[in-house]
Amino acid sequence: MNLRPLSRVLIRVILSVIFAGIFYTCWLVVAIPVTKLGIDSLILKAILWLSAPVVTALGFTTGVFIFELFPGTGGRDKFLNIFKWSLISCAIGAGCVVWFGPMLIVFGMFLVGTASVALREIIRLQTDKRSVSS
Repeated sequence: MNLRPLSRVLIRVILSVIFAGIFYTCWLVVAIPVTKLGIDSLILKAILWLSAPVVTALGFTTGVFIFELFPGTGGRDKFLNIFKWSLISCAIGAGCVVWFGPMLIVFGMFLVGTASVALREIIRLQTDKRSVSS
């Protein structure tokens, strides 16, 4: 059994989680001071909270995309295609958890985002196997 493809999937998932964490931390660095300003703008709060899944999805996407830039990794997906997958998963994760408190969306985004990146990579691995064997 060849473990190399599975190790590549694992590396992609790990890189995506690391970059999602970096991007989410950057979002927090902006979001916390803005909320502490005491501005009571509903539009500002909506933009702030709706941007969290977008920024986190950008992090997941960046991690996968950076790995695909390395030679011999079979990088063929465009950034936007990876981003769509990540954005949908982060939005679902945030939407499921936001009812318990907006600060808890990070857990939903990371749980569903990580699972979706892993699922995407496994599907891609299976698709690659089929195309090689045909």
